[in-house]
Amino acid sequence: MKPDKSIVYLLAAAVGLWAVAAQAQEERSLTRAGNKSFDKGNYTDAEANYKKALEKKNNFPEAIFNLGDAMYKQKRNDDAAKQFQLSTKVLTDPKQKAQAFHNLGNALLEDQKYEDAVGAYKQALKLNATDKDTKYNLAYANAKLKQQQQQQNQNKDKKQDKKDQDKKDDKKNQDKKDQDKKDQQNKDGKGDQKDKKDDQKQQAQQPKLSKEAAEKLLQALQNEEQKTQEKMQKKQGKPVEVKIEKDW
Repeated sequence: MKPDKSIVYLLAAAVGLWAVAAQAQEERSLTRAGNKSFDKGNYTDAEANYKKALEKKNNFPEAIFNLGDAMYKQKRNDDAAKQFQLSTKVLTDPKQKAQAFHNLGNALLEDQKYEDAVGAYKQALKLNATDKDTKYNLAYANAKLKQQQQQQNQNKDKKQDKKDQDKKDDKKNQDKKDQDKKDQQNKDGKGDQKDKKDDQKQQAQQPKLSKEAAEKLLQALQNEEQKTQEKMQKKQGKPVEVKIEKDW
C-alpha cells in the first residue's frame, strides 16, 4: 500500500518548520549568551556570541543592535556606529529604531563628529519626541558643535594671520636685501669718487709755475724760436711765422 502523498508533503513541511524553528532558537540562544556576557562586563565574549548569532541569521535585529553596544563599550566607536546605522534599517518598531539612532549619536559624539551626532539625535527625536536622554544629548552635541566651529574659525584666522605675517616678513627681507644692494652700490660709487678726488688732490698738490716764471719761460721759448727762424731764413730766404699762445 502506497502512502498518501498529502501526508508525505505535510511531513516534509513539518520537518522544514522544525529546522527553521531550531535555527531561530539557536540564534536567539547565542544572542542571550551574548547578553549574559555583556551584563558581566565581558564585552569581547559578548561580541563573539553576537557575531555567531549573525552567522546563523545575518539580519537578526537584536544581535545587530547588541553587537553595536558591545563594540561601543570597547571604545570602537566607528565599528559601533556602523552597527547602529544598520540597526536603523532593520528595526521596524519606532521606539527601537529611535534607540538605534540615539546610540548612533553617542558613537559619533565620542568620535567628536558633532555635526553627524546632532543629525542622529534629531532622527531619534522624530521617532520618539519625549525621550529626555536624547534631548539632553542633542543639546550637548549642539554645544560641542558650536565650540568646534569656533575653534576651527580661530585656527583658520590664525593660519591666515600667519600667512599674512609671512608675506610681511618676506617683503621686509626683500626690502632689506634691496637696501643692502643699494648701499653697496653707493659705497662702490663713493669709492670711485674718492679715487677721483685723490687724483684731483694729487693734481692740485703738483707745483704750479708762478706768473713771472711762466713769462720767463715763454720769453725763453720765443727767443729760441726767433733764433730758429733767423737760422731758417738764412738758409731758405723765406720768413716763417711762428705763433706762441699763452695757455694759462
